[in-house]
Amino acid sequence: MSRVGKKLVVIPNGVDVTVDGNVVTVKGPKGQLFENLNEAVSISLSDIDGVKAVNVTVTNETDKNERSQWGTARALISNMVVGVTDGFSKQLEVNGVGYRVNLSGRAVVLNVGYSHEVPYQLPDGIEASVEGNLITISGASKHMVGEVADNIRKVRKPEPYKGKGIKYVDEIIRRKAGKTQKAGE
Repeated sequence: MSRVGKKLVVIPNGVDVTVDGNVVTVKGPKGQLFENLNEAVSISLSDIDGVKAVNVTVTNETDKNERSQWGTARALISNMVVGVTDGFSKQLEVNGVGYRVNLSGRAVVLNVGYSHEVPYQLPDGIEASVEGNLITISGASKHMVGEVADNIRKVRKPEPYKGKGIKYVDEIIRRKAGKTQKAGE
């Protein structure tokens, strides 16, 4: 029995959820998301005491593969509901002497120690803002926000000696000691 999968996903006011087979579509104030879920799970809408909810069940509880899809499907639906109501965001920090970042239309332009600027085009549904050396990536899809933040981080990963590069704000970079000279030389 999946502890995550058996919980109901409560649908807040202003959010519309439709189920067509295994395709779940969620519409809300921040946009529209859809997900094609595994055929091992079945999704149903319920109305309990005036509270709308999505119920996820599995067809065969004894099959380990199907049970593993149960909690995953429920988490995906929950993330879609949170995404269209509140949205998701990630913050990146640019560290390094002379490293700069700015926005140019729908592109994040990074100057991070290369001989050229590195532009990163933002996909549809993703917004970015820049304040000093902080980049904030936001959007309705948790998957897309994380993917865009990771792609920007890959432009110049943080290095362990001086800590230069692009890192998540809550990320801790383990620093290494540099080379040292012996005392007698």
